[in-house]
Formats: sequence, C-alpha cells, structure tokens
Amino acid sequence: MFIVELTYEEPIEKVEELLEGHIAWLKEFYAAGVFIASGRKVPRNGGIIFTKSMDRSELNTVLSSDPFNAVANYKITEFLPSMTIPSLEELKTI
Repeated sequence: MFIVELTYEEPIEKVEELLEGHIAWLKEFYAAGVFIASGRKVPRNGGIIFTKSMDRSELNTVLSSDPFNAVANYKITEFLPSMTIPSLEELKTI
C-alpha cells in the first residue's frame, strides 16, 4: 500500500476554494476501491491518504487528477504492513 502525504503550499483560503472538488475526487477513488483511509493533518497544513497497493505509475495518474495539485505537494511512501490489530488484518493483503 501507499501512504500519500499532502502538504499545502498555498494559504488555507486557496485550499478551501478547491475543497469541494477534492472531496468529490476522494469519493470517486473510495468508490473505485483505491483509497483505504484519509484525513487532515493536525495542525491543518495538509492531509494523509492511505491507498491500496498498485503500480506506482497508476498511483501517479490518480494523484494527478486531484484538484489539490494546485495548492499542495505530495510525498509518497510505499508501505508493506506486516503486523496489525485483528480488525485490520486485511491490510496485509491489500
């Protein structure tokens, strides 16, 4: 799986202008089974998205369609879960 960390590079007012489109984008890829979890960082200077395992070029294509590309940069970390709590065992196979 991948952990995608977004960091805002523009004032929060510009981020807010794109929020509705970003949420629609998130919903699209949750429905497609690509995203596992997401949310804002604290303090609110970006966000985190957990994705299923996929080809890195496919992930880059997904991320390139995010409206937040205009206001954020992305750090991508590939992650192979080896231990989880029982309710999250499925993460080891995603």
